[in-house]
Amino acid sequence: MPHLPTLLLCALALLVSPAASPGAPASGLVEVRMETSMGPIVIALDVRHAPITATNFLAYVDEHRLDGTTFYRASPGLRDPRTGFVQGGINHDATRARFAIDHEPTTVTGLHHTDGTISMARNDPGTAAGDFTIMVGDQRYLDAGPGSPGYAAFGHVVGGMDVVRRMLPLPKYPGGYSRETLGQILREPVRIIAVRRVRPPAPSR
Repeated sequence: MPHLPTLLLCALALLVSPAASPGAPASGLVEVRMETSMGPIVIALDVRHAPITATNFLAYVDEHRLDGTTFYRASPGLRDPRTGFVQGGINHDATRARFAIDHEPTTVTGLHHTDGTISMARNDPGTAAGDFTIMVGDQRYLDAGPGSPGYAAFGHVVGGMDVVRRMLPLPKYPGGYSRETLGQILREPVRIIAVRRVRPPAPSR
């Protein structure tokens, strides 16, 4: 009979594995459709390479915790304002938050912050919950590297990047929540109306 620690480790592995996401296809990608006030965005979540982070996001989707939230931040690049990232989600609303999750660095997942990548927003590693960013252009400085844990990439946009790009130059307040967000908070946040899984078509008979 297996020892209790062995059973506990097996249970934890099931919680973070792709099998924890019902309906995950063999590709390991689960698509979700995000309806926003500027148009739809379709995102493929990589439950195979980033199981903890992608499964956490799917829990927010399935529990409708992202419905009625917003994209509230747009951070244009200093060298090229046409690139950068946008940030959305629960905006630290404790009533919508699930528990914080372990950090999955890009050195472990093999994913990178390239154009269209979705990644978790956080403070310290291990504090990510229900806020996320979407890259506009390559932002590889957000990958993990020597001396930096980076951020946890966990999927990519497969439809609606035009919507994401149109958010980046929207009007912003001169202030911010912190030094890092100065001049990046949207005057009129983009509403996230609903987020749902994209159900694959039933096989033909």
